[in-house]
Amino acid sequence: MANAFFDLFDYPGIVFIVPLLAFWGLAWTGAMFWGRHREVQDALHDDFTFVLGAALTLLGLIIGFTFSMAVSRYDQRKNYEEQEANAIGTEYLRASLLPAGEAVTVRGLLEKYLAQRLLNYNSRNEVELKEINAQTARLQNEMWSAVITPAEAQPTPIAGLVVSGMNDVLNSQGYTQAAWRNRIPTAAWLLLLAICVFCNLLIGLAARRRTAVFFLILPVALAICLSLIADIDSPRRGLIHVRPQNLESLAESFRSQ
Repeated sequence: MANAFFDLFDYPGIVFIVPLLAFWGLAWTGAMFWGRHREVQDALHDDFTFVLGAALTLLGLIIGFTFSMAVSRYDQRKNYEEQEANAIGTEYLRASLLPAGEAVTVRGLLEKYLAQRLLNYNSRNEVELKEINAQTARLQNEMWSAVITPAEAQPTPIAGLVVSGMNDVLNSQGYTQAAWRNRIPTAAWLLLLAICVFCNLLIGLAARRRTAVFFLILPVALAICLSLIADIDSPRRGLIHVRPQNLESLAESFRSQ
């Protein structure tokens, strides 16, 4: 149940709409509660204003911290995409060190493997991704066998260089996969949501006038922030994605050759 709830953060549109309505309702709840106790509200107004200022300051810090976490993970995914393209391109060149027959085989496998990696970056369909992952695993086994067989037959430093390059290709895919799974921790989302709830309640409690526009300002700002953070943190959903521009450039160079 908890995992299903936090899977909603993969959908920035939902992250915008649901918190917006919830926070707006919380602000109205606080205002309606204190509206029934006008004398107490007036006496404690300054205290609520002080607490509200402290809570909003804390909220700003938590949002900045969470946004920084999302951006760092996005940058990590971009860096691994570049490293993966470099590893594939380097091994494609090193394949020329093998005998002619093995070189053609390895290069053909690398071209197919690159096509699967591009599909993996661009696909958003879960069923299609399972098929892509299966094809990628099969190609990885074939590529490893294609370089390890001649290396075992003739264990030379040149063969070892080709094997090392293929090892980098396989490792780079693993690093990329780990980076895509590295998301903002659940505890960070819980803390951020909890502070948002308290701040919107305090907005309602501290307000002297109850107007729809006034109570909508903070919820809209928070909903935009949460949606943007969720969009950056989600590798496949939303609008902000890691474009495999290095892999695309490498595929274009393969076609030109």
